[in-house]
Order: sequence, then structure tokens, then C-alpha cells
Amino acid sequence: MEAITTASAARLVQFAGVAKGMRVLDVACGTGVVALTAARLGAQVKGADLTPQLLERARENSRIAEVQVEWVEADVENLPFADGEFEVVLSQFGHMFAPRPEVAIGQMLRVLRRGGTIAFSTWPPESLSGRSMALSGRYMPPPPPGVAPPILWGDPSVVRQRLGDAADDLVFDRDHVLSPALSPQHYRLERERSVGPMIKLVETLSSDPDRLQVFRSDFEAIVAQYLRDNLVRADYLLTRARKR
Repeated sequence: MEAITTASAARLVQFAGVAKGMRVLDVACGTGVVALTAARLGAQVKGADLTPQLLERARENSRIAEVQVEWVEADVENLPFADGEFEVVLSQFGHMFAPRPEVAIGQMLRVLRRGGTIAFSTWPPESLSGRSMALSGRYMPPPPPGVAPPILWGDPSVVRQRLGDAADDLVFDRDHVLSPALSPQHYRLERERSVGPMIKLVETLSSDPDRLQVFRSDFEAIVAQYLRDNLVRADYLLTRARKR
């Protein structure tokens, strides 16, 4: 997943207008592809994620790239940073998985200075990733009451509502990532090995092989619609806004 989202990380950093010397926060940074991209431009970057294993990989990546990033174990719903500390706050396919969207976006805006830029990439409901997540949701236990589906962050009308009066100059754009795959089955197997929610789903369904096989067949049927010339296309939404 790190390799697949490296190019889209550069797209997000460019879309946000990150430049040398800017104070930047990468929220739900994962293995650090966005944070490192911004740091290589000369920005002063902090990357926050709640998964220690991903942060360890991020530290390894920063050592390899020979760039400085401050990595912090933190939850997007409780960011340990000062009000207005950053000029740019970014998130690539990350903050969208916070269970309470209004808390997550409130924290991201709190640590952003007035006039600063918030920008993020999310999976729309109608995309390959959105449809795959919706399918997976039908096979997993229901979330606790009040937890919103992550793919709603890919709906511009929902994003506009969640930002509300806290931001203006709202801009949307769209792009896609391409994943090499010899077949839908190859793509599915790779996701089962590398994507946390898919790994968890397979573990959950392992006690019911027939149901697991039905899920896999349904998943492969969706993937087949996006596979052309050994590349699987996943479209995503880019959002950028300025804090009032």
C-alpha cells in the first residue's frame, strides 16, 4: 500500500501548496509517504498516527530518505499539538477512518492557524475502494451507534457540511491510483496481505469458509470492473480549504 500511495502523496502535497519552511502536520500518517514528501520540499513536518508499527516503518523511511520528520503516536480525535501550530494540515486516506468525524475535523482545524490550509484525500462511495469498503461492511459486525461510514468523507456535500463555517475557499478535485495486478484474484490476495481492515475481515470469516468464499467472489467481481491492461484503477477525492 505504501508503494501504491506514494504518487498520490505527491499529488496531495502539491494540491495543498506545501512549500519550504512551512509547518506541516500529516494526520494518520501511516508509513509516512505524505510527511516525507512534504519534508523533502523543505517543510517542517510532524507525522501523527495511532499505530506504533506504522510509525516504526515511517521512521525507517525517514532514515532511508535522510530527511527529518517528527513522528508522534497520537489519535486524530485528540491531537497533542497547540492551537494554530501548523500552517498546513494534511491527511491521505487516514482521518476518514476516525469513528467521530466531527471530533476529527475539529481537532485538525484546531491545530491549524487562521488562514492555514487543510487538505485531504478520501475514497468516494462510488469508487472501487468505496464499494469495496461497503461490501466489507456487510460481512463485519456493525459499528457502535453513531459511527459514520468512512466513505462519507468522499462525498463533497458531506465534506462541505462537516467543514461548515470553519473554512472557506473550498476546492475539490479528483485523481486516481493504479495498482498492478495480473487478475482480480491477485489484487484481492495482495489486499488480504497488506490492508488492515481486509486482514481483520479474513480473520473474522476464517471460521466460516463458505461465507469467506462468497465475500472473496463478490470482491473480485467488483475489482474486475476496474481492471484494464493489468492495472486496477481506484479513484479518489481531493479536498482543500482555508481556515477562517
